Amino acid sequence: MNYLIKNTSIINEGKTFTGDVYIKDGLIERIGDNLSPKENCSEINGEGLHLMPGAIDDQVHFREPRLTHKANIYTESRAAVAGGTTSFMEMPNTNPPAFTRELLEQKYEIASRTSLANYSFFMGTSNDNLEEIERVDPTKVCGVKIFMGSSTGNLLVDNPTTLDHIFANCPTLIATHCEDERRINERLAMFQEKYGDQIPFSAHPLIRDEEVCFISSRLACDLAKKHNSRLHILHITTEEEIALFSNKLPLEQKRITAEVCVHHLWYDSDDYEQLGSQIKCNPAVKAPRHKPKLLEALKSNTFDIIASDHAPHTWEEKQQGYLKAPSGLPLVQHTLTMMLEFYHQGKISKEQIVEKMCHAPAICFRLENRGFIREGYAADLVLLDLNKATTVDKSNIFYKCGWSPLEGQTFQSSINSTFVNGNLVFKEGLFFDENCGERLLFRPL
Repeated sequence: MNYLIKNTSIINEGKTFTGDVYIKDGLIERIGDNLSPKENCSEINGEGLHLMPGAIDDQVHFREPRLTHKANIYTESRAAVAGGTTSFMEMPNTNPPAFTRELLEQKYEIASRTSLANYSFFMGTSNDNLEEIERVDPTKVCGVKIFMGSSTGNLLVDNPTTLDHIFANCPTLIATHCEDERRINERLAMFQEKYGDQIPFSAHPLIRDEEVCFISSRLACDLAKKHNSRLHILHITTEEEIALFSNKLPLEQKRITAEVCVHHLWYDSDDYEQLGSQIKCNPAVKAPRHKPKLLEALKSNTFDIIASDHAPHTWEEKQQGYLKAPSGLPLVQHTLTMMLEFYHQGKISKEQIVEKMCHAPAICFRLENRGFIREGYAADLVLLDLNKATTVDKSNIFYKCGWSPLEGQTFQSSINSTFVNGNLVFKEGLFFDENCGERLLFRPL
């Protein structure tokens, strides 16, 4: 079906302006005023609403295959489109980990049948899959992921020779989880000696502290500079790490880029007292001093992208003690409304939100014809109601795990409708899942 969105406020490329958008055969056919297409189409009154490109989330964990008691591609892609995310890039720490092209293609096949959003999957790295990494097609895979510190799963790469080889020979973007494993283990042993197996969750940012992150992020940057690698460091959490990045080049020319996640802008270490395991994640939510500095770095283009790091676990798993409760929290449904709350608070403009959640991921990952409202581009679009409040509760949480640390939180904005490749997939709480998303394609490095 073709759609004509009339008289809406369009947020795109640093501006907000009123106009019409005509969607034909999955593409943005025309942008203008008083459009009257000759073809039959469904007309949508966008008056009072805002239209933006669909968000592109470069870091999610949808758990399929074999961890589907937590989540699967179908359930989490539904949550994604309900939150205005139309494309995602998923991490390799599933079961089995995506260490080979064959395992990677199995995930693509599942997504082709079940994902409401567009999709790509990172190739995983280990200390012994170098040949597979070198064969990655950079036009069909978003990148390779290196866990330089252990998180959830067994993908730690801690061999210096292996790391050097990957940075020297990887044919595509390298995305890193940067935490120093030796320091984590040393500090964990200190807290175990003090508390035994009763470590409080408030110790998490002290165990995985600022130095844990800085040591590893600096190493990744040094390796990237040595080999001129294309490096993207995920979920930066500390003021100290900001000095490793620069805003002196336009994003298109950067070889080293950085991402900040919404929960590290939203929560701080004071929240462990109330939320405990619900906000246990790696890297850790840290002291309050970091939040304004991270947001400032994002707005100044020192950081490039906002992501969710959506990482669901069952409620029962998260109720275990510190040593057993897995790290990660579900967020992909609420990332955009969380950022829009910062807009309502006057901390960031809606145009900057669109830049960091839509335009910048498309540029950073070299996406073909997505991330902007432009004629000829894929019609991945979101209609926002900035004046319709929504409160998070179990009746409107779409994650398979069924919980959120945001329960009880009222947001001043809501997602009205989401289009993926020109197909209406979500509208005011209802899903239309007749059409699946598409595999994302990338321009060569």
